[in-house]
Amino acid sequence: MNTHQPHIKIEKGVEYQLGEHKQDYILYNFKKILQYLEVKGKSLYGKKFKIYHEDKPILYKLCTYFIKDFESCKKLQIDLNKGILLTGPVGCGKTSLMNLMRFITPQKKAYTISPCRNIVFGFNNLGFRTIEDFGNEGSFCFDDLGVEPTGRHYGKDCNVMGEILLSRYDLFLRNLSTDKQRQKSHQKSQHSPLPSNLHTTHITTNLNAEELEERYGNRVRSRMRAMFNLLSFDKTSEDKRL
Repeated sequence: MNTHQPHIKIEKGVEYQLGEHKQDYILYNFKKILQYLEVKGKSLYGKKFKIYHEDKPILYKLCTYFIKDFESCKKLQIDLNKGILLTGPVGCGKTSLMNLMRFITPQKKAYTISPCRNIVFGFNNLGFRTIEDFGNEGSFCFDDLGVEPTGRHYGKDCNVMGEILLSRYDLFLRNLSTDKQRQKSHQKSQHSPLPSNLHTTHITTNLNAEELEERYGNRVRSRMRAMFNLLSFDKTSEDKRL
């Protein structure tokens, strides 16, 4: 990991410079980021991987969020305090893009991508410890929310991801309070600190808002509105796995 020059990536011996280092910040170049992401994607997913032209608008929003470009996020109405809720049809590339985003800023602590089905299987074996492990700490991207089965441990059914999301909401509020205190203490400085995002929650899902509410209830859905920036692929996005 190149922590001294995080904007410079090396893939198979080739150097990719994603932007320019300007004193205490990095001025990123979106075209150069896309070039690197396509190369990294081929390395992870095979030679057939490519960045699709129609996906560039949503990629721009994702990249802007993850490099923490405050001014651009403000124009795009993206809240850096919140996580990302990435929705779209099956096979449109949600998981692969969220995985690739972790390589743009390796100097920051990356989130773990955890399939929701696997989390429920863990609950079936370990019980409520699983909800505590995923609900109270760490940064996660919960992948494929809504396709997981109902959890069942010692004969007791549980909407595992619903419970985890309620716990993550409480964690979100605590982090928000901490960040506001940090920003208040820096009021006299020229630049306010960006959100720490120590325990960020991201989600990928095939479900729309109504389907999420039906699956997890209004209580969880209302908290999700507060926790996430909603980014959506077009409904007509093709299945890139075919």
